[in-house]
Amino acid sequence: MDGEYLLLSGIQHFCFCRRQWALIHMEQQWQENLRTVEGRLEHTRCHNDSLREKRGDLLTVRGMRVASHTLRLSGICDVVEFHADSDGIPLQGQTGLWRPLPVEYKHGTTKQNDADRLQLCAQAIALEEMLVCTIPRGALYYAADRRREMVDFTPELREATRHTAAEMNDCFIRGHTPKTRPGTHCNACSLKELCLPTLCRKTDAGGYIHTHIQAALAEEES
Repeated sequence: MDGEYLLLSGIQHFCFCRRQWALIHMEQQWQENLRTVEGRLEHTRCHNDSLREKRGDLLTVRGMRVASHTLRLSGICDVVEFHADSDGIPLQGQTGLWRPLPVEYKHGTTKQNDADRLQLCAQAIALEEMLVCTIPRGALYYAADRRREMVDFTPELREATRHTAAEMNDCFIRGHTPKTRPGTHCNACSLKELCLPTLCRKTDAGGYIHTHIQAALAEEES
């Protein structure tokens, strides 16, 4: 089933830069930098699905695989915490009722855009479909800040998540790698040397050739 769906983690790439997402998830291009290496190391323990801890009223599951049929996305949650709650849901092998809380670990600090929040919301939607429940909020843990940012899954955030997932699937079906508008965000991208964002400033091949022909003619006349 997972092979039929796009990677859920890609929603963060897509929100950050559609061209970056296409290069990674469609063209299978990847290049490491210091940030990506540090982020990967931080996720190593989170994605160890053998780590399952229960301490009192808290059950912690790491590396939980999820899939959403409505979003057509699948992936792995860093951590899903299950808190004992009388309004929660039953879990196989556990007594009592439990309330799920997805927790996504991120390298760096909190962001102004919703890229990370969309990824977390997509995880929650997948968990809701799988566990037949409603998850009102989740958490983003930023390593640089060493704190959690609680995220409410509002109707607006859920709609933005569904819309972004639909755009991703449409782009993948069309096989289209979009251009990008170069900006300061390009400096932090590990794919900068593969993407060559400044080339996207060219309007089209015909315009590029026409400009150079005109320049050559001008040189001959002079």
